[in-house]
Amino acid sequence: MLQLLSDENFNGDIVRGLFLRKPNLDLLRVQDVGLQGFDDPAILDWAANNDRIVLTHDRATMPDFAYDRLTRSQQMSGLLVVNDRMLIKQAIDELLLTITYSEQAEWLGIVLYFPL
Repeated sequence: MLQLLSDENFNGDIVRGLFLRKPNLDLLRVQDVGLQGFDDPAILDWAANNDRIVLTHDRATMPDFAYDRLTRSQQMSGLLVVNDRMLIKQAIDELLLTITYSEQAEWLGIVLYFPL
């Protein structure tokens, strides 16, 4: 199962829906690990050091920082960018497919945009 980290502004309804459908989900929120208020590079760095794939709605800056890590040959555990205009049920369904049918190592250096 994937190890995930949701950023500060990730929709809590999606997080709750994921846990309702998959109670053993390995998902931490930045608030849970003391990263609330930290900038994107710090979150991506923490995620890389702790082998966590980041969930975000931030299409404006987070992907750029992720690609910047890659161009500097730094580890990037993966970034899943979920469109904040998606229906919550659709976001949950697509994330659960990804979480259930992929392995952590597949996401190293990958930025994926949802909807699929």
